[in-house]
Parts: sequence; C-alpha cells; structure tokens
Amino acid sequence: MSDEFTKTFPVSWQELHRDAKALAWKLMAGGPWAGIVAITRGGLVPAAVVARELDLRVVDTVSIASYEDRARGASRILKVPAAGTGDAPPGGGKWLIIDDLVDTGATAKAVRDLLPGAHLAAVYAKPAGKPLVDTYVTEVSQDTWIMFPWDTEPQFAQPIAAGAKRAPA
Repeated sequence: MSDEFTKTFPVSWQELHRDAKALAWKLMAGGPWAGIVAITRGGLVPAAVVARELDLRVVDTVSIASYEDRARGASRILKVPAAGTGDAPPGGGKWLIIDDLVDTGATAKAVRDLLPGAHLAAVYAKPAGKPLVDTYVTEVSQDTWIMFPWDTEPQFAQPIAAGAKRAPA
C-alpha cells in the first residue's frame, strides 16, 4: 500500500450492497434516468444494485484505468459508452454514472468530459473528489485505502493492540 494511505476501511459484500441500495434511495427523486453508465471496474457491482433498485434496464460502461498496483496514475480512457461522447440519451432523461469511489476526482473529470449532462454518483467519496460528484453515501478521509470485497479475502488479522506500543503502567 502506498505511503499516502495510513488507514484502511474494509467493506464486506453485505455492506457494499447496503450502501449501494442507500445510494439508490438517494437517487430516486433525481430522475427520470435514461440509463446507467458504470465506471469499470469498481462501479460495476454498485451499478447492478442501483439498476435493480431503480428498475433501469439500460446499462453501459465506460472503462477508465487510474490505478496501477494501488498507486494513482493518469486516467486512461479504455472504452467510451456506446452512447458516444456528449450524446443526449434516447427517450429523454439523463445518464446516471455510477462508481464505487470518487477519490481525487481524476476519473470523475474524465467521465464528465465524455458525458457532460450526466449525474455522477458514487457510493464512497473522499474530500478531494467530493466536489465533482453529485450524489454519494459515505465520506472517508483522503488517507484511507478502501478495501473492497473483490480485492480481499478472509484471513487472520492481528489485534489492534498487538501492533501498538504499550506505555508502562
């Protein structure tokens, strides 16, 4: 893990599902939504939950790489949505862009350039990226690495006290 991350925030499948459903509740009043554009890869699971909860059937993806081995890099657009860049959605409404996390905002900026009229929603938001997202559920500190369930596996963890230096009594 990079030195810039001093804390971890583990998220289980159940917690992610609960938080993505909470995001859907927040998005209910903002429609009508033409469909969802999930930011891959992290936005795929929350987008599936939101699509189900909002009864949306049109789901597309935009593929952007911005992390390499837990280090941030320049955002690289690998795939644009089938709707194209800047296109208005067919049948009215607006695109709903879903991601798991808005961190520095680099990915959010890249997607906003592609779909400027869309509504950007993330399950989790860090302070640097928060101004670029329209809706989010939970804020975490900038120095926190979120451990999503698809990146982890159950294993033994040392108790917090085992790693702390103890002062003499």
